[in-house]
Amino acid sequence: MTDLLYSEAEGDLRAAVRSLLADRADPADLPGRIEAGSPYDPALWTALAADMGTAGLLVPEKLGGQGASHREAAVVLEELGRAVTPVPYLTSSVIATETLLAARAGDLLGELATGRKAAVLAVPLSAGTDHAPATTGTVTGVADADRADVLLVVRPDGLYAVDAAEAGIVPQTPLDLTRPLATVTADSGGTRLADAATAREAVRRGLLAGAGLLASEQLGVAEWCLEETVRHTRERHQFNRPVGSFQALKHRMAQLWLEVVNARAAARNAADALATGSPEAPLAVTVAQVYCSRVAVHAAEECVQLHGGIGMTWEHPAHLYLKRAKADQIALGSVGHHKQTLADLADLPAPA
Repeated sequence: MTDLLYSEAEGDLRAAVRSLLADRADPADLPGRIEAGSPYDPALWTALAADMGTAGLLVPEKLGGQGASHREAAVVLEELGRAVTPVPYLTSSVIATETLLAARAGDLLGELATGRKAAVLAVPLSAGTDHAPATTGTVTGVADADRADVLLVVRPDGLYAVDAAEAGIVPQTPLDLTRPLATVTADSGGTRLADAATAREAVRRGLLAGAGLLASEQLGVAEWCLEETVRHTRERHQFNRPVGSFQALKHRMAQLWLEVVNARAAARNAADALATGSPEAPLAVTVAQVYCSRVAVHAAEECVQLHGGIGMTWEHPAHLYLKRAKADQIALGSVGHHKQTLADLADLPAPA
């Protein structure tokens, strides 16, 4: 049977990432940084991606990476989700990296693995694994484009690496202010990495890995929301007793705990299926996305509501988790898209 428990190495990785984020990326500081227009900290990205080596977890050692797997990358994303950290890990170290691995673009992979560069696949954040790349040269809703050094652009004749400084990048207003979106125009120039057929398969693999590991980010969001809500309801008193001791709230948090436990199983299963190259990976990813998307939103909604008045304020980070959860819910395929994919994979067509 598949072992979904965390290994000792994964536990050590989690402790290291959590310690770094506790020192450098406190969620309580995020609203102020967003208000100042500087949520992204390049020094934090360097520490996480280059100094700690997490950017190269999916890259083989012979190409300059760590030679780890999707399970370890999932642990990093859990911690980034817990802190709603505004870094391009999902977009660069997972989606773009997996795309380049499938396209066999070793030189650029080495630069991504060492953290010297960040790359972004120029497709909408909402793109599902069956996404058909645009042929107009302009793509809207590209996540983290303004944080990328290189854009991976799909054109009719193949996949190209384009210097981000040479592309047109126009910021859009996102719901999730910790993950910026932009309209990207890059219809000429760049270095051709793969032909059209290889590019299609590479993009599919990149988006599948992204969707599978997005579930781990959603798990991290849900875990923080549950733990923060339990902490707050223990400390907040009404009628001379903690509000968390009221039975109605106990029931709600117990239900949420069960959902988070199940979400952990679904997310870990998706990461393991990707790590082992299982033929069931598309099914595992789809199940994880359908379930974890809902749990993350529910946990964030409960966090905001059970914090009472303070949960509605800009200063408290609860709203950032709700926005991240809602944005993630339609990222890399909506829940409806994944349900349809699940029905197709299981050969269960919808009623006529």
